[in-house]
Amino acid sequence: MASLDVVGAEGKKAGSVELDPAVFEAPIKPHLFHAEVRRQLSGRRSGSHSTKNRSAVSGGGAKPYRQKGTGRARQGTTRAPQFHGGGVVFGPVPRSYDQKLPKKMRRAALRAALSLRLQEEAVSVVESFGLEEYSTKRMVESLTALGVMEDSLLIVLEASDPYVERSARNLPCVSVIRAEGLNVYDVLRHRRILFVREAALSVQRRLGAADEEVSS
Repeated sequence: MASLDVVGAEGKKAGSVELDPAVFEAPIKPHLFHAEVRRQLSGRRSGSHSTKNRSAVSGGGAKPYRQKGTGRARQGTTRAPQFHGGGVVFGPVPRSYDQKLPKKMRRAALRAALSLRLQEEAVSVVESFGLEEYSTKRMVESLTALGVMEDSLLIVLEASDPYVERSARNLPCVSVIRAEGLNVYDVLRHRRILFVREAALSVQRRLGAADEEVSS
């Protein structure tokens, strides 16, 4: 069982935390990353696109000209698709882009993503930030002392912490998420992960129960 040093906001060691092998030493399966990221991004699409077909376009009730004798093709309405201002053929309509993925696969994908970051030595644990005011400057100082300011960073909190969340909001390469919302897409799009100690324990409790093997 691996362990990580827990450091204080000033960068000094403040203990260690044991890492559950089921969570941080899981098999890395890229196809699960692909499936889960597709599911997440597809679910974000609003699907509100819409077009009007010939029956929905206003006007065109009268026959534009007589049926025969004009030398032109017979037409019943000026709202047919071949006319300017006519309806759209097979245009997009409101729909849901949600994709389904079994819960076991989603959990396996998150374990694999965390294991990948641990293999890359890109996981750190901090005891707490100890912020008592909104201060981007102090947040930068803390992240610099922790040595995690160079890469894009995902900070994982156990619960809502307005001081941390708002102090990091203006930092372009830093995102803050709560442990309950930790997901594959955010883990993969950041080069480093910084857990608050309690958040690391919470994630391990959430993902620690072993699922049945997910086929490769």
